Amino acid sequence: MKPGYLNKLFRYYSFYTGGFVFFLFALAVAEFMGAPERWIGWIFMASTVGLYAAIGFFSRTSDVDEYYVAGRRVPAVYNGMATGADWMSAASFIGLAGTLYQKGYDGLAFVMGWTGGYVLVALFLAPYLRKFGQFTIPDFIAARYGGKNSSGSGNLARSIAVAGVILASFTYVTAQVFGVGIITSRFLGITFETGVFVGLAGILVCSFMGGMRAVTWTQVAQYIVLIIAYLVPVVFLSYKVTSVPLPQLVYGEVLQKLEVREQELLADPAQQTVRDAYTERAQGLQRQLQAHPQAPAAERERWQRELQAAQKNAQPPYPHAEAFPGKDAAERDTARLNFLALTLCLMVGTAALPHILMRFYTTPSVREARNSVFWSLFFITLLYITAPAYAVFAKYEVYTNVIGTAIAELPTWVASWAKVGMVAVEDINGDGILQLAELTLNPDVIVLATPEIAGLPYVVAGLVAAGGLAAALSTADGLLLTIANALSHDVYYQMINPTASTRRRIMLSKTLLLFVAVASAWVASLRPDTILSMVAWAFSIAGACFFPALVLGIFWRRASSAGAVAGMLSGLAVTLYYLLGVKFYGMEKWFGISDISAGVFGLAAGFLVTVLVSLFTRPPDAETRAMVERVRYPGNPGNPGQRV
Repeated sequence: MKPGYLNKLFRYYSFYTGGFVFFLFALAVAEFMGAPERWIGWIFMASTVGLYAAIGFFSRTSDVDEYYVAGRRVPAVYNGMATGADWMSAASFIGLAGTLYQKGYDGLAFVMGWTGGYVLVALFLAPYLRKFGQFTIPDFIAARYGGKNSSGSGNLARSIAVAGVILASFTYVTAQVFGVGIITSRFLGITFETGVFVGLAGILVCSFMGGMRAVTWTQVAQYIVLIIAYLVPVVFLSYKVTSVPLPQLVYGEVLQKLEVREQELLADPAQQTVRDAYTERAQGLQRQLQAHPQAPAAERERWQRELQAAQKNAQPPYPHAEAFPGKDAAERDTARLNFLALTLCLMVGTAALPHILMRFYTTPSVREARNSVFWSLFFITLLYITAPAYAVFAKYEVYTNVIGTAIAELPTWVASWAKVGMVAVEDINGDGILQLAELTLNPDVIVLATPEIAGLPYVVAGLVAAGGLAAALSTADGLLLTIANALSHDVYYQMINPTASTRRRIMLSKTLLLFVAVASAWVASLRPDTILSMVAWAFSIAGACFFPALVLGIFWRRASSAGAVAGMLSGLAVTLYYLLGVKFYGMEKWFGISDISAGVFGLAAGFLVTVLVSLFTRPPDAETRAMVERVRYPGNPGNPGQRV
């Protein structure tokens, strides 16, 4: 990599960072002088999306290498930033701290799984896929399990891989669009359904014009915005509570105070009265469901939702620092098993996500791919070591300064977020005082609402919204591009029309990208679940479908085409059967494992079936085995055995 090129990139993004800081200062001054909050929200949304659009416009391209892999000239540190932004989606930025707020210790499975996944990427996948080259993950699957011409069994393997890409990526992108809808509806003052489609325009401005080239340089800019947005509020909050502006170091002290407050709420007779009231409501709803088995489906569904809400509110405060809480040993063992299963699914899902793996095709060399993984992990860690602190400080603020407040005197943020459907208050005992069980907070609101909860200036709330938008847009761009490229490159070009021109391939990719974006926005508008749950489903699907085929394809020369095809189909089928059955059809859980960890069964099935079928079918030919050797030992041209 030429030093002049690196220096130019450094100047560009240094100027950009300085300009962004000045922009924040100017808005803070405007707020101090009386600028309306709604104006600040609109300015944040319009200016950041406009900036991303400008980068996308100036990065537009019609070159195949630039469109699919950014010309393979992205330096490791910048690819690490882009990967970090691609990775730190709405799930990490919005959902992670909220899940830690809600589940405490058990929520650390997401931190451990996602971080550990990058270790798997560095050890088992990134350098080898970069050595292979090409454009997509189905490219590797087809070449490894069907020959370089991707005919016959190669086309079958490629087709299954494309199906896995679409299922995992579409589920993931729906979660991102959902997060965009939350942000735009709250800070632009529009309905959630409208906000989803307004945010869609921001998602499309980059990926549509310049493919991976535009997405990469936009993601670098988005990382700078999102990491500043994530750190600033919790630093302010840390200083407010402890007088120390280093939340990562002092949140343990606040956690101890939070545990004391939890015990106070547990022993408070007023709190117990409210929990008893919800218990009675739950019992009444159960009787109602039993007494009216022939009631209309919509009515029974409403009763079921109310029953679940009442049962949840009847539970005592969730102990934040207790590992695997439960009423008895069996319940605690189930909680522990779910923790381990989820951690495993997130690790292998991280290592198998197509839009993440594609990022390592963009580096100039194998060495740069390895270094890129290090930088990715570094930039991601900045957020992950902060998320537990975020959850503790936010929870302490709510438990200390909100619970016990007169309902008529609740802060304005409660009503503001209630309009979006993310906060609910019910005075079930009629005493006019807010008890813990009477406050329902969607976990997806915690990060976005924390500046308001803590009483920070509204410009900080706008900054967090801009950061959440950057996180969601960066990931959505990469996911939409992955889906569109899989259809245009792997299906149309590789299997239908190998003589298609570059122009036609790129135009088809852009057309498909628009279609997929609108479809994901429509699904997100239906509010299928929380952001983190949808993301976990995507990881289960990706891990079960791709991880066995990729790892065995690189490290086991005996892995055959029939084995890989059977393994990918088995992994997908088992995962989808369990996920859909448990989540939507009331199927009994296997070993108590939640639907978000469905991939643990698909992963086992994928490995087992791939190995067994490979042992009893024809081994790969000599050409394929030679390709595995070349990929397995990423070396310099003409010396494949030399590791770099």
